[in-house]
This record gives sequence, structure tokens and C-alpha cells, in this order.
Amino acid sequence: MGGYIPSTEAERREMLASIGLASPEELFRQVPESIRFPHISMEGGLSEMEVSREMEEISEKNRVYRSVFRGAGAYDHYIPAIVPAVTSKETFVTAYTPYQAEISQGVLQSIFEYQTMICELTGMDVSNASVYDGATAAAEAVRMTVDTRRMAALVADTIHPMVLETVQTYADGAGVEIRRVPSKGGRCDLDALREMLVEDVACVLLQSPNFFGLVEDGDSVVALAHANQSKAILSVNPIACALYKTPGEMGADIAVGEGQPLGMPLSFGGPYLGFMASTSALMRKLPGRIVGQTTDLEGKRAYVLTLQAREQHIRREKALSNICSNQALCAMTAAVYMAAMGGEGMRQAARACHAKAAYLRAALEKAGFAPVHQGEFFHEFLTECPVEPERVLSALANQGILGGLPVNGGILWCATEKCSRAEMDRLARIAREAVG
Repeated sequence: MGGYIPSTEAERREMLASIGLASPEELFRQVPESIRFPHISMEGGLSEMEVSREMEEISEKNRVYRSVFRGAGAYDHYIPAIVPAVTSKETFVTAYTPYQAEISQGVLQSIFEYQTMICELTGMDVSNASVYDGATAAAEAVRMTVDTRRMAALVADTIHPMVLETVQTYADGAGVEIRRVPSKGGRCDLDALREMLVEDVACVLLQSPNFFGLVEDGDSVVALAHANQSKAILSVNPIACALYKTPGEMGADIAVGEGQPLGMPLSFGGPYLGFMASTSALMRKLPGRIVGQTTDLEGKRAYVLTLQAREQHIRREKALSNICSNQALCAMTAAVYMAAMGGEGMRQAARACHAKAAYLRAALEKAGFAPVHQGEFFHEFLTECPVEPERVLSALANQGILGGLPVNGGILWCATEKCSRAEMDRLARIAREAVG
């Protein structure tokens, strides 16, 4: 592959020496070896056709799953055909962040429509133009709430572990102390939360439905936070927002979440987008871009970047975050999906997810997989596993089924509107045979 790299061997050695490294592999030493991609060796000079053929042969080793029962932050929803038909248009695919707003009216309008729909979905006052992913959104939200008097944040133990890691990473750099609120029965322990709400707590971060799929008592968490004059941040599933009380209805100050369920396929982890919305009082602290609607000198509708002096337009140390661009195409995808589905379509999808998850849980319980938690859940649930989880998941994989996620000796299952009864019955049968 060296013939396709424009730099010479001598130039590459010089660049490595300038940063104190002996080989390109050392650039990736922070990445665990277990998840590094193996080296692809293509000896000698190969033509473009030969390289393409070899890469296609490698790609054929990927396992294709016809049935997906795994969620844990990325979900397999049906995407209406109109979504890729619209977003694949060249004028949208090539669009980037609108540096010249006066000639980027189409991009600005698409972002404005996205922001409007996110506000309607979450019940909040204002939304930004999205950030990198749901974990980043949660971390940015915590940063929005801290000040010199309040430099601690309470994070429920029931939040997604990867989101917690991201929040902790952001907090470490900003000198923010993260305190974890213990769980009780798979949900945030309200009694523990009440005791932990002290004077230096800036915010409480709660995910609902949480990592275990359970619906949290958001109303009580928000009330407890506000009683301590702390901000309440709710991390939500956008599909679930169509079925349950919105963060706005619960009185949250900030709503965040992963936008992948809104029309984006499972695609090796991305690109996705993190949505953020807040009350009007926190609008100036929202990171990233905000598009507003106004009128021009002729009285015609126009779109502008609002409150834009926050990141690259000001001194670096005064910026509220490091978000200088936005996931414009992903945000448009979410907007097209929400527009295509409409309010009733979103509610139907949410109801179908919940009903099918309830059916799957009952079928698995009959197969010997007892639920770990009781109470209300959306479309995910944790079960015990009578044998090593990998034994069950391997049996499912051999039949083209991606099973749930192994968690603490059990399995976290997920069902969306795409799961048929026949598929769920087949999964339960194979799982029963695997433990038999």
C-alpha cells in the first residue's frame, strides 16, 4: 500500500522522530491490543482493481445478523425509505458547518427544523445543532451547570457505563468532581440521592430509561435537585420520549441523548449525533451552534447563527466547550426521520417497541431466563442466564441472531418494532436449547 501514500519513507521517519516515536504503531499504543485491527499486508505493487478485490474478500468475513436483539445505546429501528432518499442528495451530503451564514440558508433551515423538532420531542425551550454523540452531550451538559461555587456533579449509577466514562473524562480536565449515586433495584436510590445533595452539587445526571431499560422516577429526581438549587439533567431515548413524560414536562433544566435511533442505521459505531436541549435560562451556555429565524431587510424569512460568539469566534480559554462544528448530515437525517414519522408514527413505533419487549421478556422467562428487575421498562430488560452468557449468545450467532449484551453474568436484551413474533419465538427456542 506504500505506493498510495504520498510521503516517502525518509519523510515518515523524519515526522516520527520529531514527535519522539520510532514507528507508526506507537501512535496507537493507548489503544488496547485486543481491539486493534490486524495489519493488512499487501506485498508488492498492486493496481486499484486488485486492491479493491482483496478488500472485498476481507469484508466478506464480516458476520451478517438477520435478527438483532441487542441495544445498550445503539438500536435497530426501521428507517423509512424517504430518509436515505432525501439525505443522500449531493447538496446535503457535501454540506458542512455554515461558516458563511448569509449564503448557507438551506443548511441553516435544515438545522433550524431539526432544533424545532428536538424541542417538540423533549418539551424544552431551545436546542443546539447537535454534538458528536449522546455521551458527549451528557458530558457537555454537566459542564454547563458548574461554577466556582458548585464544582461537583451527581451521576446515577444506572447510567450507561460508556457515558459515565465520557462524563468523567470531561470532568477530570475541568476539575469537576463526579459523585456516583448508588442504585436500588436497578433504579437510582432516591434516599441516597437526597443525602448526597449538598451545597457544592451543581447538577444531577439521570438516564431514563436507564442502562438496564428501566424507567426512572424523573419527577422525584428533578424535584430533589431543584430543592437543593441544583440543575437536573435527563438523558433520554428519543423514541421513548414519544411515549413517556418529556424532560420538559418533568421540569428538567437540560435534556440530552443519543440521536442514532432517529433514522441512523447501526454502522460500526457511527457517525451518530448527540442532541441537547435546555430551558431558555441556560440558552447562552449551550455548546455548539444554534440557528435562529428572523427576517431580512425586505421582510423575507431568513436564518442566522444565533449567539455564535462561543467557540472559534472568541479566545480559546473563554470558550464554553470545544464543539466548533456540528453533525449536520446526521442532524438532517434525524429531522427527515421525525418529519416522515410524525407525532403519531413516533408513538406507534414506541408502543410497538414496548409491546414486543414485553412479549420477548415473557418468552425468555419461560425458557429459564428470569428477569433481574421488576417494574416499568421500555424496550430493554436484564435477565439472569442459567449458563455462561457466551454459550447462549454463540448459539444464537450461529443461527444469524445477534443476542443481547452480557452484563454481570446476565444478558441485557432489546426488542424494537423490527422484531417479529416468529423471530422472538425462535430466539427463545434456541436460548432454551443452549441451556438445556
